[in-house]
Amino acid sequence: MKILLNLQDDEYPARPIKEIREIARGLVSDGHGCYAVHHIIRQDLFGSFDYFETPGGGVDQGETPEVAVVRECREELGYSVKVLDDLGFVDDFYNLIGRENHNHFFICLREGDYLGRHFVSAGDQMIKETLWLPIEQIIRLYEGVPDGKLTNLVKARELPFWKEVSKRSQLALKGLAESHGVE
Repeated sequence: MKILLNLQDDEYPARPIKEIREIARGLVSDGHGCYAVHHIIRQDLFGSFDYFETPGGGVDQGETPEVAVVRECREELGYSVKVLDDLGFVDDFYNLIGRENHNHFFICLREGDYLGRHFVSAGDQMIKETLWLPIEQIIRLYEGVPDGKLTNLVKARELPFWKEVSKRSQLALKGLAESHGVE
């Protein structure tokens, strides 16, 4: 099942849209039950925030979202990834800067050895650390972030995808157990 969301920014006063940005985001598994999540600390026009966010970023001209998520994960995580599934799409808005975001979400699998990070954007500089955690712990992290104008936008955009991947993982484990005669 694909998630399709259209989220309006009710945190900041509406402004005319000056920019539309295509974004690719990856829920990246290490293949052993943990997923990558960035711990973000920022102080900028939006204010001062401490929250969590999926790896990803802007789709460059000529790229598909699938190609962009592979590139972004390589830059931000330091690993090659394989796209396993298209999880869905979120259209959201940042009224404060007059931007509409078209977020493409993918589930990805980390491949190979660590190659080193290569931060290239201003957003990359906000990554305090990348954590590799079980999905349920990531969900608790998102739910535990204090409400704030920016954090509410990020939670509304990303938490449904983490919950969907958790649900899929639980169903897969149940199916595996049933195929082996375990209840």
